Amino acid sequence: MPQQPRPVKGKNMEGVIARWYAKNTGANMHAFREEAARYAKRLREAADVLEIAPGPGYLAIELAKLARFRIFGIDYSHTFVEICRANAKAAGVAAEFRQGDAAQLPFANDVFDFIVCRAAFKNFGDPVGALKEMHRVLRPGGEALIVDMRKDASNREIAEEVATMNQGWFDAIVTRGALRSLRARAYTREEFERMIADTPFGKAAISQGGIGFEIVLKKSFATTGETA
Repeated sequence: MPQQPRPVKGKNMEGVIARWYAKNTGANMHAFREEAARYAKRLREAADVLEIAPGPGYLAIELAKLARFRIFGIDYSHTFVEICRANAKAAGVAAEFRQGDAAQLPFANDVFDFIVCRAAFKNFGDPVGALKEMHRVLRPGGEALIVDMRKDASNREIAEEVATMNQGWFDAIVTRGALRSLRARAYTREEFERMIADTPFGKAAISQGGIGFEIVLKKSFATTGETA
């Protein structure tokens, strides 16, 4: 039997590391609010939304504040799931967060209108499996958005990106180092195109900005939730 890939590359973020990440990224809440507002414009009222690997849940919670969306999140980190639930309760929003693997989503076929995966795809142990699962759980006509780092991001571009994050000098140094290290896991445009071609999506619209890509995947009305 072929060995199954691990759900995540490297060490999973738990405990102190996850809580530092939550505090560090929380300093940039205006960016999450702006991103949520941008995504909300493309969604119908009461849309079913899934965020894969939401980390502390800031984006999902900001989306939940904007309309009567049904918000779900799934993260492999137990600590992040706990943080998400606490943050949602503190914000007074209804959002459901579960622990699980992006390549084995615990949802039925054809249930989500929109899926977003932000700054996490490069860490998945089975990226093609995760793409196939996104396709399976999307409704026909639904859309998935992956926002992630690109492999050819330069050190200068990383430094410029970190400078926008409202961090203290020490956290900025740590973040620059972390992003330079994570760059080794990131993908090129050509690698993304090859992976997507191996899924029922077949193709995607890929745009570049800053240190990363925005990848828009749409599920055709002609397909079902069955995985290829």
